[in-house]
Amino acid sequence: MLNSLAEEFSHEAPVAIDILLVRLVGAAILSGLIGLEREFRNNSAGLRTNMLIGLAAAVFALIGLQLMHEFANQPNTVQFDPIRLIEAITAGIAFLAAGVIIHTRGDVRGLTTGASMWLSGAIGLCVGLGMWVVAAMATGAGIVILWLLRKTEVAAGTKEN
Repeated sequence: MLNSLAEEFSHEAPVAIDILLVRLVGAAILSGLIGLEREFRNNSAGLRTNMLIGLAAAVFALIGLQLMHEFANQPNTVQFDPIRLIEAITAGIAFLAAGVIIHTRGDVRGLTTGASMWLSGAIGLCVGLGMWVVAAMATGAGIVILWLLRKTEVAAGTKEN
């Protein structure tokens, strides 16, 4: 029993444990920055929600990497399509994001929050795959869009503060 337990935790992984930890924490932090802006706006999908979305997307990306590593070049195995990973993550987050969009009396609310959730998922996916530059740039662009453009809309009188 001890041998099988040791074997369970000793298999080769495509991502070292320290890198795995950095990716998971990084995904949560970068997605949390997007969620922080939503938190200041008192949205239902704020800091924790966006952090969890980014973290989950990174975990799914790491699972995909692990599966591709374990089954690569083995005869009689199913070939993995990494695009399906992206599609599954996007569809799942879109389902969550749709839940925050409210339509009442001709007014639609929650679209920006839903879009920020989708962005957090994309950021988490990037970090999970080790695409740090894309994740950092997307986070920066997201913060600018959410914060600075809101200030511009308020100044122009198209949005309430």
